[in-house]
Amino acid sequence: MTAPQLGLGEDTAVQGALILIAEDAIEIAEILAAYLARSGMRSVHAADGARALELHLSLKPDLVLLDIQMPQVNGWQVLAQIRQRGHTPVILLTALDQDVDKLMGLRIGADDYVVKPFNPAEVVARVEAVLRRSLPREARDERRILRAPPFVIDFEQHEIVAEIEGVRHTLVLTLTEFKLLAQLARAPRRVFSRAELLATCLPEGDTLERTVDSHVSKLRKKLEDLGIAGIPVSIRGVGYRFRSGS
Repeated sequence: MTAPQLGLGEDTAVQGALILIAEDAIEIAEILAAYLARSGMRSVHAADGARALELHLSLKPDLVLLDIQMPQVNGWQVLAQIRQRGHTPVILLTALDQDVDKLMGLRIGADDYVVKPFNPAEVVARVEAVLRRSLPREARDERRILRAPPFVIDFEQHEIVAEIEGVRHTLVLTLTEFKLLAQLARAPRRVFSRAELLATCLPEGDTLERTVDSHVSKLRKKLEDLGIAGIPVSIRGVGYRFRSGS
């Protein structure tokens, strides 16, 4: 038996992609982060151009959502430096809607251009499209299979197998349990807050963070029945991590 399928909107080519949101308007950045999370992507925020360049260098994101009018270092300068470093995909987000601005962005090396105000769902769709075009085939294939011992997570088959003492056990999980385990396994050292897991892994109708605890408890019980203890780990007052000491 296989785990239930992921939602039709999810794309195995972009699962777990890290998006750098370079935007000085905090409310816009938070909305984009929430929509990206619902599509299975991770995000990090920079409120000015200098910080955006620091995070781009240290984290090597899969794509940058870049506002043009930012403090310290403007978007044009950030884009130019990113292009000097390599080929990270960049989508410009800006209130500048003149054709000359669009052409300038594309000439410097932007992969796409979105004018404010925008529909965040459209931005996410553009992110997914750019990632599909830019991600090498071998990287896309690698993203379909995630190995986080003792688990092998197959996003294409929507199946999680636990390898215990040389024996493979296919987990029978609900859709939410599949998403929770996969999300934690993507970044095993990171502590995910309940709010993050709620936005990323639970149905849109669920709004209570304590619902996350209930699903995690059921997931942990199924794993313990197979002899897998300590996954996921509760971090008091914060949320959950894949395992302790990862």
